[in-house]
Amino acid sequence: MMRAFPQMEKNATVMQPHRQAFANRRRDPATKREAILQTAAHLFLEKGYGRTLMNDVADRLNITKPALYHYFSNKEEILLECYRWGTALIEDKLNQIAAQKGTGLEKVEAFVYEYANVMTVNFGRCVMRLDESDLSPKARAEVRGYKRKIDRRLRSFIQEGIDDDSITRCDPRMAAFSTAGAVNWICMWYKPEGPLAPEEIAAQFARMLTHGLAARRKRRATQPHGSRKVQQQMSGVTS
Repeated sequence: MMRAFPQMEKNATVMQPHRQAFANRRRDPATKREAILQTAAHLFLEKGYGRTLMNDVADRLNITKPALYHYFSNKEEILLECYRWGTALIEDKLNQIAAQKGTGLEKVEAFVYEYANVMTVNFGRCVMRLDESDLSPKARAEVRGYKRKIDRRLRSFIQEGIDDDSITRCDPRMAAFSTAGAVNWICMWYKPEGPLAPEEIAAQFARMLTHGLAARRKRRATQPHGSRKVQQQMSGVTS
């Protein structure tokens, strides 16, 4: 199964390379923009979007505020760019999944795996925790548009599985809502220092969520391997 988002920072504590992007004047603007996005995403998680200021981002990068404004005009623009970046990456994976051979159920499993990986990196975690009321109406509409595109693709995979009899008869809309809702919740309890690696969490969610959709399935009597570690990660939320 494909490994998701290798270019996105998985260790939220590694901030030094982002400062170096601005310390080295030869670095290209795209690299510096990425450094701002990675740093801002980390701060959104650390302090919350509402409490993070442009000054905070500039200070963390050890640059001046005018230098920061050269790349982004305000905090909302930074957040929207995080959405655009993350969405572009997931859409690329979804296009690969749609083009590959296999049943609808297999495509749903691949979707869950890739999307679960997004929920363990800073971009995915910070945007899913965001209260949309913090956004302007225009930005809110753009964000909701991204979510609808991903939802429609998931529904199409579920419908494909119903049509090819790999997925039991169900309402694709409700199945998509419940599947995406479960995966989105990862961002609320996942901790980088937890006992389970992101790829393992993604694999567990892909297996468990598609198990409930599979047609003519044989339920395993035993608990899936590794699920106890997932529960350990979630214990801070449920306790």
